[in-house]
Amino acid sequence: MSVASTDARAAHTDGVQRLLASFRAIPADAPIRLAKPTSNLFRARARTTVPGLDTSGLRSVIAIDPDARTADVAGMCTYEDLVAATLPYGLSPLVVPQLKTITLGGAVTGLGIESSSFRNGLPHESVLEMDILTGTGDIIRATPEENSDLFQSFPNSYGTLGYSVRLKIELEPVKPFVALRHIRYGSVGDLVDAIERIIETGALNGDRVDYLDGVVFSAGESYLCLGAQSATPGPVSDYTGSEIYYHSIRHEAGEKHDRLTMHDYFWRWDTDWFWCSRAFGAQNPRIRRWWPRRYRRSSFYWKLIAYDQRFGIADRIELRSARRPLHSPRERVVQDVEIPIEHTAEFLQWFLNNVPIEPIWLCPLQLRDGGPSAGNWPLYPLRPHRSYVNVGFWSSVPAGPASGYTNRMIERKVSELDGHKSLYSDAYYSPDEFDELYGGEIYKTVKKTYDPDSRFLDLYAKAVRRQ
Repeated sequence: MSVASTDARAAHTDGVQRLLASFRAIPADAPIRLAKPTSNLFRARARTTVPGLDTSGLRSVIAIDPDARTADVAGMCTYEDLVAATLPYGLSPLVVPQLKTITLGGAVTGLGIESSSFRNGLPHESVLEMDILTGTGDIIRATPEENSDLFQSFPNSYGTLGYSVRLKIELEPVKPFVALRHIRYGSVGDLVDAIERIIETGALNGDRVDYLDGVVFSAGESYLCLGAQSATPGPVSDYTGSEIYYHSIRHEAGEKHDRLTMHDYFWRWDTDWFWCSRAFGAQNPRIRRWWPRRYRRSSFYWKLIAYDQRFGIADRIELRSARRPLHSPRERVVQDVEIPIEHTAEFLQWFLNNVPIEPIWLCPLQLRDGGPSAGNWPLYPLRPHRSYVNVGFWSSVPAGPASGYTNRMIERKVSELDGHKSLYSDAYYSPDEFDELYGGEIYKTVKKTYDPDSRFLDLYAKAVRRQ
């Protein structure tokens, strides 16, 4: 039975009408963008005085069907709000990306990942149907059977084929708690071997694993963080205050145990934006004591980025703490890449030897089996029945001899190892390289069908040229 109020559906209908009205108000020769309060992109883009699309009525959960285990969700609804609506039913999305203000529509059109991805794949794989605003100004229903070319090409299109107005997604049952095991490894090769065993069996040494990610601090210190759902009450940790989650992972040898509520497990990385809050001094105990709890969240740190880009705040703090010259030129390296598991140890060793960034986040994934669209996602063509590890690294490095030197070096290595790179941040591919990696002729055909007048930006222009 679907649980939704008449008001929720009416509000969504009104929100769609406001969206369409704002679309029609934008001049035909002006770029179309969303007017949204938050973003999790790290690509600079050209400034424009043209108002964005009005998404103010598209930010809520429309309905939940606890029997069918599905949810109807507006495209701009954040995962924070979505999880808050599903947990009371003992349900959650199949994949809950790490940051509270990632929207469902954003995770589907821009990809998302988390520690359930080794068993549940990526967020777009749990989508059953979508209503999409296309470049013609129409709302089109897309499913694996209806407008399937748009449905399959929408993931990784970053709003260049349209914007999701409503998505119907699968949910899964969850228990109230997560029991954690943090296991230390002395080599990345041993850690990757353990990941392979867990993906193959769903367990490690006979203990079930429901959630799996990891952190590499150095070649000789890395951890897998294994989570198992639990209904057993008991003490839980709190990493929204003075304690910092990624600090809690570290220990001398063997494994360490911890427990979180399911809610706090989902958002364990958000409080400190993984470890990126350190760039703003938020992990300094003297500062953290006075840092308001409501501002210990990724969305607030992201707002500071706008000031950072103008005044270099984070670079100044980082340079001062490292005692480097204040005006030493830096290159931003903020990326997530998918590496086939058979090449992951090689990539990590290469990265540790060539890129001075730590820690590094690891999140294994495998596309889901079954369904009419299984594995058929042409704009981000991961291979079905093949395991990958998402490797995330977010910092800056000394500038090289050419613009984007380190980012370009990473792109070459990822391609050499048959991997793929997410497009939420800086990219430097040539047009031919980009076409080969991100859909090529399939993308161009779908673009002509659903955005014949190019009301939305082209994917290459948006991802590489930063328009």
